Amino acid sequence: MQLTVLDPDNPEQDFPALNKALREPDGLLAIGGCLSEKRLLNAYRHGIFPWYNPDEPILWWSPDPRLVLFPDKLIVSRSLRKTLRKNVFTVTFDQAFNKVIAACAEPRQESAGTWITEDIEQAYNILHQQGFAHSAEAWLDGELVGGLYGVAIGRVFFGESMFHTKTDASKVVFASLVEQLKIWDYQLIDCQVHTTHLASFGAVNCDRNNFIKLLNKYCDNPADSSAWHLK
Repeated sequence: MQLTVLDPDNPEQDFPALNKALREPDGLLAIGGCLSEKRLLNAYRHGIFPWYNPDEPILWWSPDPRLVLFPDKLIVSRSLRKTLRKNVFTVTFDQAFNKVIAACAEPRQESAGTWITEDIEQAYNILHQQGFAHSAEAWLDGELVGGLYGVAIGRVFFGESMFHTKTDASKVVFASLVEQLKIWDYQLIDCQVHTTHLASFGAVNCDRNNFIKLLNKYCDNPADSSAWHLK
């Protein structure tokens, strides 16, 4: 099957139908296009996200199944509960978005490269400035030691990446964010693809058709726009 090539000068161009996505590699739907605010928000709203290596064109994905977490189904391990009770880390929201995404872009021990290119950083920083991309941060003695970022549309949070430099920092950030999202009445967290780590928090696979039904139900149901401005 030939992939649709998106026009980089037409951010309003429709994505192909999701049933056109490849089975191998799972979910690859289209290539090219741009990382404009309009293109990215349209993608997330329809269950699509960008992921590509620095030497590749922009690749757009909609895997099936999709890993999701319903906030009220969060599982917190006994050891993590102990860490949370100790208040080892200070958790904030939207206080250091550019630092979080820059830290997420740093190469990991298991990989020498990164998929978070300069173009990705710039595009998501713009989304943050427009009130769509958000971060959660963990601080220890004034130092940023963990965090995550993603995109919020309606009552859905689309998680993108996380990092930590101290043990349990990213786990504390994730659990704290999910608890806060529950308070803000978010109904769904998109975790994209299955990982054992996220499954341990209660994330489950959801077939793509049902995932889209959930997006249609919750993305057009606005959350409290002031929620992320908590200090």
